[in-house]
Parts: sequence; C-alpha cells; structure tokens
Amino acid sequence: MIKILDFALLLFYCLFIYWLSDQSSLKSPFDFGFDYQDKLYHAGAYFIMGLLAWRSFNHLIDSPIIRALLSIAFCSLYGLSDEWHQSFVVGRESDSADWIADTSGAILATLLLYKLTKMAKIYSLPLP
Repeated sequence: MIKILDFALLLFYCLFIYWLSDQSSLKSPFDFGFDYQDKLYHAGAYFIMGLLAWRSFNHLIDSPIIRALLSIAFCSLYGLSDEWHQSFVVGRESDSADWIADTSGAILATLLLYKLTKMAKIYSLPLP
C-alpha cells in the first residue's frame, strides 16, 4: 500500500508541475527582494520532487547510490521535458538556467537522503 502511495504522490506532483508550467504566467507567491528568485522556486520544487522520487525508487532499488543517481536522473529529465513544454506555452519561455536550478534542487535532496541513509546504517537506526 505504501508503495502505491509513494508512486501516486510522485505522479501527482509531476502533474502539478506540468499544470504550473502550462499557465501563461505565474506570479511569485513571495518577493524575496532579489533578482532571479524564480531559480530558488525551481530548486525548491525539484528538491521536493527529489524526495518523492527517492521514496518511490526505494521500493525498487536497494542500493542507495543507484537510488540517488536514478532519482537525480529522473528529476533532471523531467525538468528538461518541463522546459521544453514551456517553450510551447504562450507567455512562457524555456530557460536552461531553470533546468540547472531544477537539477540542483534534486541533487540537494538526494544527497541529503543518501547521507541520512549512510548515517542510519552506521548507527543502526531504523529507516522509514
């Protein structure tokens, strides 16, 4: 049951990202007062996707390093396809810097989970 829930959460999150990308314009929810703050939003969104991908692939792959690489690859490729999708949406544009921010967010999430997994194994802690 948890396996299905993890994959469903990843799927719905990907659909949510697709829906956001299909909007002609998006207004920033917060103004942090610096240029290129949208990159922070991209990194944050794909950080969450990285967490969800890790949980989903946890059901398929035992090796943490392979799981991390697969999670990063999945998120990066999804980010690339999302930028391509935006190139067809009126009022939106495709930006390679957004894709780099997407991939960076996924890398941060999977590195965090990889380190936590290694620490839990060293200290014999139960993993969720």
